[in-house]
Formats: sequence, C-alpha cells, structure tokens
Amino acid sequence: MRGFKRCIVDVAATALLRQVADDLELDVADRRKRVDLEEAVATARRCKPEHLLARMTEREVKQVCEAVGIDPKGRKNGLINRLLDKPPSKDTGQSRRTPKASHPQAVSYQSVLGTVPAMNDKPASQSTLVLSEPAAESTTVERYEFEPIKGYPMLNWLGKRPYTSTQYYPAQLKEVHGEELDGWRNKIFWGDNLQVMSHLLKKFRGKFDLIYIDPPFDSKAVYTKKIKSNGQKHNSDSSSFEEKQYSDMWMNDAFLQFIYERISIMRELLSDTGTLTLHCDPHKVHHLRCVMDEVFGESNFLNEIIWSYRRWPSNSKNFQEMHDNLLWYAKNRNSDRVFNKEYEEASESYMKRFGGKTQILDEESGTRKITSDLDTKGMPRRDVWDISIIAGVGSERTGYPTQKPEKLIDRIIRSCTNPGELVLDCFMGSGTTQVVSMKLGRRFIGADINLGAIQTTTKRLVKTAADLSKKKLDTTVNCYTGFEVYNVNHYDIFRNPAQAKDLLIEALEIQKLEMATVFDGEKDGRMVKIMPVNRIATRADLNELIAGFDYKAWDRRRNESLTRPVEKILLVCMGHEPDLKAQLQKAVEPYRIDVQVVDILRDKANLEFRRDSEAKVTVKKGELVIERFYPMNLLQKLSLQKEAVEDWRELVESVLIDWNYDGAVLQPAVVDVPDKNELVQGRYPVPVDAGTIRVKITDLLSESWEGGLGNG
Repeated sequence: MRGFKRCIVDVAATALLRQVADDLELDVADRRKRVDLEEAVATARRCKPEHLLARMTEREVKQVCEAVGIDPKGRKNGLINRLLDKPPSKDTGQSRRTPKASHPQAVSYQSVLGTVPAMNDKPASQSTLVLSEPAAESTTVERYEFEPIKGYPMLNWLGKRPYTSTQYYPAQLKEVHGEELDGWRNKIFWGDNLQVMSHLLKKFRGKFDLIYIDPPFDSKAVYTKKIKSNGQKHNSDSSSFEEKQYSDMWMNDAFLQFIYERISIMRELLSDTGTLTLHCDPHKVHHLRCVMDEVFGESNFLNEIIWSYRRWPSNSKNFQEMHDNLLWYAKNRNSDRVFNKEYEEASESYMKRFGGKTQILDEESGTRKITSDLDTKGMPRRDVWDISIIAGVGSERTGYPTQKPEKLIDRIIRSCTNPGELVLDCFMGSGTTQVVSMKLGRRFIGADINLGAIQTTTKRLVKTAADLSKKKLDTTVNCYTGFEVYNVNHYDIFRNPAQAKDLLIEALEIQKLEMATVFDGEKDGRMVKIMPVNRIATRADLNELIAGFDYKAWDRRRNESLTRPVEKILLVCMGHEPDLKAQLQKAVEPYRIDVQVVDILRDKANLEFRRDSEAKVTVKKGELVIERFYPMNLLQKLSLQKEAVEDWRELVESVLIDWNYDGAVLQPAVVDVPDKNELVQGRYPVPVDAGTIRVKITDLLSESWEGGLGNG
C-alpha cells in the first residue's frame, strides 16, 4: 500500500500535509519544504491512506482516482470506498482486488491522528459527532468532556444551561513570523475564542501556567477605533472616521452565560499549578466572582486586586469611579503554584523608626522586635495597585479601545509565572499580554474574533521582536520572538463580526427590531435570528434562542389555534448542521413552530457584503514595485474615489512579502510596518533566489489584499 499512499500524498495540499505532520507530531526536516512534508507523511505508519483521503477535498480525491486509473465520477465518500476496495498494486501499478471491508463515511478524528495522550491525570472522555459541511460531505470530529465543576455557591440567571463538553475545531495556519526557539513558536488565532480554546484542548489541555483575560464587562457600550489616513495629503475632517470594533451590549443574562462557558473551558486548559486572572469592573465584579466561585470553587479564590488610576473626572453625584477589579483564582490553591513575591516602598514611619533595616520575627513573642543589619526590601505588595492608564499621546497607545498599560500586565505575568512558562489571553484586543510575554521570555498563545485585534497584535509583535533583536538580551532568559497566525474557521466574509449583523440585516432587507428581544428582526412575517458568523451553526448555538422564547405568548397562541404554529422563525447562518431545523423544533415541543433556514453561502451566494481591494504589483529592474493599491471598503468610508488617491501608501498599515511562497502559508521575509506618521516603502529589492512571490497589503481597516507573481 506504500505506492498507493504516495499517490495520495502527491495530490494532497501542502496545508493538509503540514496539518497532519503537526497533529501526529512527525519529525520533519523543514516544515516549510513540501518535499520534507511529503516524505514524513508518506513514511508515517500511523497515517493510513483512508485517513488522508477522509481529510481531502472531493476534487483532490478525484485527482487520486485519475492517478490510479479509477473512474472519478461520483461523490467523495463513494470514491473513497472504491479507492480503498481497489488500490493499485505496488509492484505492477495494476489494480488488485482486496477483501471488501466496511468503510464508514465518517472517519473518527482520533483514529486519523492516533491516540491523543491525556493532558491531565484523568483523560478526556471522547465520542464522535457527525457534522455537515456546505458540500454535503460528512466529517467526524472529536469531543471533549470536562471535569465536573465545583458547582457551589451557585448563581442563577435567565437561560442558564450547563457547559460540560465541546468539540474539536480545526485551525488553518496562515502566516509564520520568525524562528522557533527550543521547538516552540508562539501562536495567534483569529476566531471565536470558544472554538479556539476547543481547538487548543487537543494539545494544550492542562498546559497553561497563567490565563489572563480582559473580557467584555457588559458595559452597554459600543467600542470604536478612530481610523485616520497617514501622511498629510488627506488630513481634512473627512479623512478619518470611527470604526466599530466590538459591541458590549447583551440581552437579558446572555453575558453571564457567555462568560460561564469560557471560564469552564479555561479551567480545563489550566495546569494543576496554574492560575487565572479575570479583569472586570465594579459593575459586574459581584456577578463574575459568583461565576468564578461556581467553576473553580470558593476555596480557590486567591485575591481581588484593585487597579487604581486617575483620569478626567466626570460630572456625577457619586464618588468618582477610577478603579478596575482583578479576580485571581487558582486551579488548586494548595498546589505548588508560582508566586514571585514583589515589594513596594516601606512607609515613612517604618523607615524612620527602624532606619530602613529589616525586622525579624521573634518566635518566642511572636512579634518583630529584632532589627537585622540588612536593608529592608520594603513591604510585600498589597492588593491595591496604583498604575497610570495610558496617556492619550503615550508611545504605547495603539488606538485600540480598552487597551491596558504594559506595566499592569507586566506585574501580573512576573508575579504568576517564571520564564519559559505558557500564558494564554483569548480576549487579546491590542495584544498587550502577548507583547509583555515576549519581552519577559514567556511563551504565549493569543486569540480574538476581531481581525483588527489580530492585525494590531501582529504589528506590535513584529516591532517588539525587532527591538529585542537589537538589544543586548539577558542570556539567562530566552525570548520567544517567533509566532504563527492561524484561522479557526473556513470563512472570512465578515472581517469585523461586530458589524456583520448590521450588514446582513441591510443586505437581506430585514426589518430591524428596536426593542430588546431574542430575535434580530422580522422579514415576510417571520421572526429572524442571525446565527454566529464566520462558522457553521450548531445545536449549541440554539441555546440562547431556546432560552429567550416568550413561552407565555406561545401558550396564548396555542390556545387560540391548535393547528397553527405559535411562531414562524427564519434562521440566517453560514453553513449549519443538517438537522439544525429539526433540533430547534424538537427542543420546544410540545409547541409547534415553523422554521426556515437560510444559508447565505448557499442560498445567497450572489450577495456582496464587502468589496475586494485592488492592487497592481510588478517586478522592474530587480525591484518589486507596488504601483497602486485601492482598498475599496476603506475608500468608501473615507468618501474617496480611486482617482482621488494621490499616494496609496497613506491608506496602508503594513506590507508583507514572501519571496518563496509555498502556496499555503505566508512566511514573510519583508515586514514593512512603519512607525506612526511614516509610510511603507512601496519598493523592495528582489533577492536572487526568489521564486514564487506573495505580497500581502493591509489597509487601515485591517483588511488585506494578497496576490502573487513569479520572479522573471
């Protein structure tokens, strides 16, 4: 079967080979070279032909059929059965019959990748769940059962439901920056952090030493970022606008369920000695502490830290609100967890009384009566921290809303981890946790659903890595400056999920509902619910809807007519489980509802939600030249026509160039990220050994144009 497997490997996409190599942890000489990936996968006994075929596209499976002389007509699963029933002979290349076996249409993900070692003392309980993809092909994914939470004290809210398991979500590697160090490269994920953490469970369950999160606070606010063209040529009032980054407005108690589910999966990711710091404000801290107590147990509470700061006062009849709250919990407070004690200045009275010397405990009297000859370190740090917010013109400021100062995150990471340990921040925002982790020699993983956060973080990390390479580093601390960028979804129609709902409502001509309700609008007599964007809608996504139905109104309608449905509902999604409609109808029995599902990828493929950017890139006299670039969505927001663009560089945030693109992963050798008030170069010398060139131009909206060209 080795010759047959070689045929499959020859056809498989480079991205698939790299993913299989990563999942199986194969020894690959150079993951950037396809020939090394082919050799590793083809010779790996754990990777069977049927496993590779199950993960290939239908088009690729048909190419395998053509390569081995089998009629490629039919659908993917049928073709796989025929291939496996009739593989070619490795000696003659002719087909041979083998005893017919039963080949399931869906292959268990665990069987494809081999046995997954448990990440903690108790291995995860796993089962399989068949999901449907838009092409009507079946895939089987791995599930993870969670350890039981403590469960008390318990906070109840409208629509509360348990969260005891999740499924595996695949990730696609998109970019690689820098080199590995000790076999590690940091990771950034673009996607829903619940799906990102579900993805991480496979390899990182019980591995994180610190999780810091700065989630939404249910602040009833919409956070924006000011977008302004660079340079001086478009400095009028029309050259800037406010771009919505994310909304922090929730219906009923959806916020608490949102946090509850994410805290539950974070507990699974923490090591036995790990800790979690949740950043919140005085308006929700009491609710969030109850949620943390329920998941972690009241006994694992360590501290509530008050971050005190000053800012412009407001005109209020209350005391000025100038602090945030940090809730610090341990997975197990009795474990050998890290706590690097820090000190603050001793009080003036202490210094005067004891001459600045350290007091030693007198064990007989239990008091500190003995003065040593050692200078005092000061007082162990209290749980009230006075740290300034970032100044409006501070060098740290990125313009991203709710950005936190590096000094605050530095104190948390230094206190709770040692160099080389692993830090997670899945509400990444501007990337401060990742930047500080890199500077302090900690390994890190970050995630955010907002593409603007991904681009801002990437830009900061590239600059931080460059700065660290110029400085004389502490030889006792390794700085992990390389990082990778992944997507945990297959769709990128909506670059900004915060605006996706409004775009869909407009494009589908839905009448928006102004009142607070579980529905988003009404269309043709149906109540409309827009499901999560940029991913397949699952049964779990229906929970909020089911909990928010007005069952009292349904009772009245059912009493009026037993034959008519109590509600007509339209679900709008981007791919969905095949039984999504049936699952919703079953969940609300004995009520009868009329459900219609609109899949915008299938049913509304002609709709245009965003306009693609345009660019012209050429190679002239040994230089790569970007002659023009028109980011159409940005121009529309700036009310500019293409003809009015005098210098395209004013609209660009960064340029990345890979001189030898492998067709799957961008590995930029040129990273042109200008400082504030500076512009990208636009012209770049082409190296002699350049092959297939790939260029990525990112505009001020964090939307990107990518294109390729050959050298010569």
